Amino acid sequence: MTRPVTAPLRVACLALVSAALGGCGFSGVQELPLPGGADLGDHPYTVRARFANVLNLVPQSAVKVNDVAVGRVVSVALPRGGWTAEVTMKVNGDVRLPANAYAELRQSSLLGEKFVQLSAGPENGPGGAAAPGGVPPGGAAPSAGAGTLADGAVIPASRTNRNPEVEEVFGALSMLLNGGGIAQLRTITVELNRALGGNEPEVRSLLERARKLVGDLDANRKGITDAIDGLNRLSGTLRGRGEQIGVALDDIRPGLAVLEEQRGALVRMLTSLDGLSRVAVGTVRRSKDDLIADLTALEPTLRKLSDAGRDLPDALQVLLTYPFTDAVLPAVKGDYLNVYLQVTARPGTQVVPPITPLQGD
Repeated sequence: MTRPVTAPLRVACLALVSAALGGCGFSGVQELPLPGGADLGDHPYTVRARFANVLNLVPQSAVKVNDVAVGRVVSVALPRGGWTAEVTMKVNGDVRLPANAYAELRQSSLLGEKFVQLSAGPENGPGGAAAPGGVPPGGAAPSAGAGTLADGAVIPASRTNRNPEVEEVFGALSMLLNGGGIAQLRTITVELNRALGGNEPEVRSLLERARKLVGDLDANRKGITDAIDGLNRLSGTLRGRGEQIGVALDDIRPGLAVLEEQRGALVRMLTSLDGLSRVAVGTVRRSKDDLIADLTALEPTLRKLSDAGRDLPDALQVLLTYPFTDAVLPAVKGDYLNVYLQVTARPGTQVVPPITPLQGD
């Protein structure tokens, strides 16, 4: 038989519970552990992570490694004078995390609760943290040179991130469907079909030529790279000689001014040269047969001259000394061979036979 609880007994029980909670430093319902939460063990350690945006993360949210709860969120606060939210977490002391661990805000389901996912850095692989037995849940141990995340460690904002919110996804989808390019896809498809319709052979040929061009470029990668390197060296040389190039450009400016002044004359000269070239080409074309015939007729003479060899220059040398060659010099006594005399006569002197006077006498 159940005995009724009297009012004084209820007051005494409430007073006892209040005293017990006050002595334990109870500060609110958020201090009470959630049913089914992570087991922190006997020696949990504290880790803080700084997020640019913590969304609606609340205390007592789960802290997971590879989707296994290993801790819980203690507090979410904004440090004095700071602009980055700081999340304080307690993690089971038997879970080892690398010193370069990452923290990411995730959601358990589409409309589920937020939690903090801890993982190893990119160089440590996807394994994340080590489980209480020393074996990481994902099969990857912390990096030997990275160290271990210690009590009181802070994960900076550069190693934190968050997943997109459902509202953000729906907002982006709404923008795409209403103000995005979905409405223009039909127009693009129709115009593309209109452009390609009936031109399949040409399009196929274009694609084949493009494939060949890409293949040729790929086969000449070394040559293209060498050309780019050479151009780089040339640009470096030109940059080192900028002063000389500037002086040359300054010196060429007067010449360009003169060319500018004489542009009309140059154009007329080039026009006349073009007309002369047309006349010359026409003349050569009309006289081509006669020129070929003359060269053909001249061929035996040139052949005979070629056969004469050294005899022809020797004969020409003798011809210049006609009628007395160098061979008669030993037979002539004295120094009067081939001597020219200039005689001046008085006016009125008669010369027999008559001699034509020199010019100027």
